[in-house]
Amino acid sequence: MPQFSKSRVFFWTVELLVVATLIWVCTQISFLFSPIGVFLSAIFTPLLISGILFYLLNPIVKLLERVRFKRLHFNRTAAVAIVFLGLAAVLAGAIAWLVPRLVSQITTLVGNIPDFAKASESVIRQAVQHPWLQQVDVAKYLTQLQSSLAKYAESFMSGLTTGIGTIVGTVTSVTITAVTAPVMLFYMLKDGEKFMPAIRRLLPAKHGEQTLELLSRMNATIARYIGGQILECLFVGIFTAVGYVLVGEKYALLLGVFAGLCNLIPYVGPYIGILPALIVAFTISTSLVLYVIIVVVVVQQIDGNLVYPNIIGRTLKIHPLTIIIILLAAGNIAGLLGMILAIPLYAVVKTVVQYLYSIWQLERRPVSQENLKK
Repeated sequence: MPQFSKSRVFFWTVELLVVATLIWVCTQISFLFSPIGVFLSAIFTPLLISGILFYLLNPIVKLLERVRFKRLHFNRTAAVAIVFLGLAAVLAGAIAWLVPRLVSQITTLVGNIPDFAKASESVIRQAVQHPWLQQVDVAKYLTQLQSSLAKYAESFMSGLTTGIGTIVGTVTSVTITAVTAPVMLFYMLKDGEKFMPAIRRLLPAKHGEQTLELLSRMNATIARYIGGQILECLFVGIFTAVGYVLVGEKYALLLGVFAGLCNLIPYVGPYIGILPALIVAFTISTSLVLYVIIVVVVVQQIDGNLVYPNIIGRTLKIHPLTIIIILLAAGNIAGLLGMILAIPLYAVVKTVVQYLYSIWQLERRPVSQENLKK
């Protein structure tokens, strides 16, 4: 019995029982954690936005701190203030130029949905005149499609009329985020450099340097991924919109912005981004569909072979199959936001595990050599 109590089977059995007991207790007192969940959900969006902007703007703040002109130089607070003014100017320009055009194209697109449906039906009816499709009862499927579209439109409009409370809640949430995110961002940029020394003072001397190195690796991974993804999305969005203008695609600006945003999702994003453009092109002409595909293929090839390797490189070192599995799981668990955040989160976890494993190997090596000497 004493030998059994020291065995690994006994140890893992006790561990599993303890974990199961803790899980059961947590489910029984879940009401105690609901305020924590509400708090985390309230701060998640502004914290996420301010965190992304911090990684984008922090290099600019550091660059301004290094600027020297005779006796003139910027301290941290002054550099942050200059960056904030620049960010405000960029946002004001985007709101003044981009937003009205996007709103106009969205309004026109929504108003032309019935015309798109009629044009699509006409194209489909012409296509089914092909001898190969004469044996198919196309009218039956068109009727089912029209019925499904009518039900979807009816449910969408009823949702708009009955969802006033949801709209008010969304507006309130956006307002709170717009107020709190800049404040969080300011203090992140101003005091971000103090984070590492503060952590170092709290850690024991034995593991202080190792922990700081791990945090530095995590920070570098996140910074490189976020900065690279934003630049990559800007490239894809701008050049896709320009390509759509050149081939005569309608709503080129809106569809280009949508393609750029979808590019945040690895591998799957480009296929999602091209779908609305194909639908719009399909209602105009089949040749325009081909031109749209050519534009997207060219932009994605330039992005995949030139932009992505030089901006992000092979920092993540994640196999494509692993990325697809992660995206599928994250999409089922947390939807679109989960698909966007899953890859950087996995990269950070992978960095932590690899670093801890290397530390574990280094700590084992002297012990194994001593055993060999014996």
